[in-house]
Amino acid sequence: MKQAKTGLWPAYALVGVGALLMLAPFYFMFVFATHTRTEIFSQPLPLFFSDAFADNLHILMTRLPFWKNVGWSLYVALMSTVLTLFFCSMGGYAFAMFEFRYKKALFTLVMATMLLPSFMSMIPSFMIMAALGWIDQHRALYVPGAASAFGIFLMRQFASTAVPKDLLEAARMDGCGEFAVYWRIVLPLLKPALGTLGLITFIGSWNNFIGPLIVMRSVDNFTLPLALRSIQNPENTEWGALMAGSAIATLPLLVLFVIFSRQLIAGLTAGAVK
Repeated sequence: MKQAKTGLWPAYALVGVGALLMLAPFYFMFVFATHTRTEIFSQPLPLFFSDAFADNLHILMTRLPFWKNVGWSLYVALMSTVLTLFFCSMGGYAFAMFEFRYKKALFTLVMATMLLPSFMSMIPSFMIMAALGWIDQHRALYVPGAASAFGIFLMRQFASTAVPKDLLEAARMDGCGEFAVYWRIVLPLLKPALGTLGLITFIGSWNNFIGPLIVMRSVDNFTLPLALRSIQNPENTEWGALMAGSAIATLPLLVLFVIFSRQLIAGLTAGAVK
């Protein structure tokens, strides 16, 4: 037993080194957010927190409508999450519980869209948004991805194991319509998978840079990643202010992940084996 525990030390050391390498960028981002641009590029590199965060935040707000950009990011992320949960849960429930013509072919087609590189949709997405008149409109950021292939797949896998068909038949015999069955019975049973998909969708939408870059035009409508990128330039980038904005943008995601990490892992693994 003692030899077995001793043999685990290399594994623990490897995990510890990996954790340090992963956490170091976050630590330095928060440290640099409290330093001026001159201090960031000084030698030796600043390793501890300073007192310039308020000044960096002031610089950020003079160059950007920063809190407005934060608000737009929150709005887009919430809308993306709500729409994705609604449509993906309906689609996954249908693929898991109903039999209809071309079901397998349609599901294969949905899954095949995951094989396409994301850059292939950039120009078609812009053309469609321009034809709809949605350029510089936030609906262009959350409507197109409302029924993601990954979300439908996750909901289907979970629903196929978590939703008893006998319960659905009993509800129909009691007079429930199909939407009432979905809303009152299926959705509560899908809560673990909904939580996982909601967290993944929110984080992905909050961090989305390419989508806003394609369709957004005015700085007042920028989401946070695009707004922070807009203040970078080759000659006069206020790196302290940029790090302060990045820290504010990252902090909510870190808190969400810490709180819901266990549910995220449980939801991803649930339904993996039927």
